[in-house]
Amino acid sequence: QVQLVESGGGLVQPGGSLRLSCVASGSIFRIYTTGWYRQAPGKQREWVATISNEGNTNYADSVKGRFTISRHNANKKMYLQMKSLQPEDTAVYYCNAKATLYSDPMPRGYWGQGTQVTVSS
Repeated sequence: QVQLVESGGGLVQPGGSLRLSCVASGSIFRIYTTGWYRQAPGKQREWVATISNEGNTNYADSVKGRFTISRHNANKKMYLQMKSLQPEDTAVYYCNAKATLYSDPMPRGYWGQGTQVTVSS
């Protein structure tokens, strides 16, 4: 199995910054595309950003220019640098990774438990 653990969430004032981290562990053979999603209260989970194992990135329009996704393949870590945060960015942020295991060559998607980001004055 793959375990994803997010960290770095918290309370920040509007205009502030946070950096989320996600570390993967388990019998991982290879990690493919990784991404960040978020879910605000009363809303469906939405895609925020993805990064391929080649480093190609994509962002939702709502965060483009403010958020930066990155990853360190050797350490199996992924990051989301968030700047100019606004109250509408308040949500639980989830890390997602598509990976194969040594025991299972089929790529499967895995989720972390989430980290709360609250933007409020």
